Amino acid sequence: MPTVRILFTVLLLGSAAASAAAARPNVLVMLADDQGIGDLSLHGNRNLSTPNLDRLAGEGARFSRFYVQPLCAPTRAEFLTGRWAGRGGVTGVTKGTERLDPEVPTIADAFREAGYATAMFGKWHNGTQAPYHPLCRGFEEFYGYTSGHWADYYSPMLDHNGELTKGEGFLCDDLTDHAIDFIEQNDGTPFFAYVAFNTPHSPMQVPDRWWDRHADQELLDRGTEAKREDVPHTRAALAMVENIDWNVGRLLEALERRGVADDTIVVYFSDNGPNGHRFTGGLRGKKGSVDEGGTRSPLFVRFPGQIDAGVEVAAPAAAIDLAPTLTSLAGVTLPTTPARDGVSLAEPLTGETDAWPERTLVTYHRRKAATREGDFVLDEKGRLYDLAADPGQTRDIASARPEVVSRLTAARDRWAADVGVPVGKGKQADDDRPFTVGHRGLTTTQLPPRDALFSGTVSRNSKSANSTFVVDWDDTEDEISWKVDVVEAGTFEATLLVTCPADAVGSTVELRLGEASVAGVVDVAFDPPLTARARDRAVATEGDMKEFTPLTLGTVDLPAGRGRLTLRATDVPGDAVADLRLLLLRRVEAGG
Repeated sequence: MPTVRILFTVLLLGSAAASAAAARPNVLVMLADDQGIGDLSLHGNRNLSTPNLDRLAGEGARFSRFYVQPLCAPTRAEFLTGRWAGRGGVTGVTKGTERLDPEVPTIADAFREAGYATAMFGKWHNGTQAPYHPLCRGFEEFYGYTSGHWADYYSPMLDHNGELTKGEGFLCDDLTDHAIDFIEQNDGTPFFAYVAFNTPHSPMQVPDRWWDRHADQELLDRGTEAKREDVPHTRAALAMVENIDWNVGRLLEALERRGVADDTIVVYFSDNGPNGHRFTGGLRGKKGSVDEGGTRSPLFVRFPGQIDAGVEVAAPAAAIDLAPTLTSLAGVTLPTTPARDGVSLAEPLTGETDAWPERTLVTYHRRKAATREGDFVLDEKGRLYDLAADPGQTRDIASARPEVVSRLTAARDRWAADVGVPVGKGKQADDDRPFTVGHRGLTTTQLPPRDALFSGTVSRNSKSANSTFVVDWDDTEDEISWKVDVVEAGTFEATLLVTCPADAVGSTVELRLGEASVAGVVDVAFDPPLTARARDRAVATEGDMKEFTPLTLGTVDLPAGRGRLTLRATDVPGDAVADLRLLLLRRVEAGG
């Protein structure tokens, strides 16, 4: 009889836990890449039509002063953690500066701990190697890329749960397809899905279906600095945003088909201002600027039955508020250690209170900071603006309000000291953290040219380092190296992704870390054409891209510890060694 009572109790507890999980709302977060505040018909832009996003905004809360950071990776880090990006080690967008401190729990960690199924689709941009990879940050499923941008949006090389795969079709559509599969195949467990679209970030590629309407379009609404607007680039961005809108509609329809639309919190925002001088509703600045145009993002939050339709929020809010707000709305515990900078907006959103928080919000990039309190903003040059009267930042009132300038200057300096970032003149510090190898969070470590150091004539094929390959590797004096930290000794299979013309086959390549080394011969002729730039609708800053093939050098025993992992050719019988896209180190067994 006691056994029966124990079993009955266990069943009751299990049933209660299942019921509690089932009662919790799903969460779908959608993030656009480089979509400005003006890239919506809802915000008065007559150059495009965004019916699905406009509808989403009308079905929940719509924020008019929602702030993100001027560039991609810092905003993403703030969304994930509820902390200022600099406090989490994110100070830039490439060469390691984009990596989010792995010691800080993420919003995905919180939802996963609460029993949610967690998945991320799209552009991650907060670290490639474990423990920075999405699979080490609370996500059970990942499909996308970890870099800051991708050079080709048509069937590119992608990362699926830590292993390389090939995408299918136009990338934004492909990411949406995978997110829809996740939603539709869900077994009833509450889910947290993060869909980070790759557009309208360059390269400006978009299918004909979206491009044809804009190819020769006369722009009715122009950028604040219209003379600096690149019209073909704007046309492509408009087409890309309309494609996003279509994909948002597909995701909303998937929720309806699944019967969970009323049980799902849906969020949409962007990571920074527009990636060009185009319509921003009169706001000053674009991507990279700490001004309003560079840091105001759309934010829509829909939660049927909890957040009234048509709510318009004028109070300032920021990306740091999303993690505490969403966990609070879902009844999920977000760890309070280390301390969070964001605040939960759940109570004012659901009408439990009319009071919105008042605090200092700072947008920051490369020692430049804009500081906001209430309607005032102090820009990086010490100019003061009243955003209620002058949202376009056209009239400096610093001389008329010295007491406000003094207060905001002091607030900025306190913020910078607290977060640990410099403001004012000076050089941006380099990120000296090594790149991790052999962490148990992933079987394979990816080391791209983006993270490499070079000597000799070898270099990347583009100054935009995030999606590049090594070129001009043609001499035994050339070296490609990575500052690494092998976190656990082991035996690793070393594979290069390369191209090599037939007349250059035969170079011997050595990979070395201290006394450990492995060498192999470039014995494969594979020389496909460059194809990415031929698909562009406007001039791209990214380098071109092509297909690469794997070349396995063999296995090497790497000791634990820090050092310089170096790749060089010891013999070059032809005119070149190879072009290199990626170094892969796959753990095959633990070391002694």
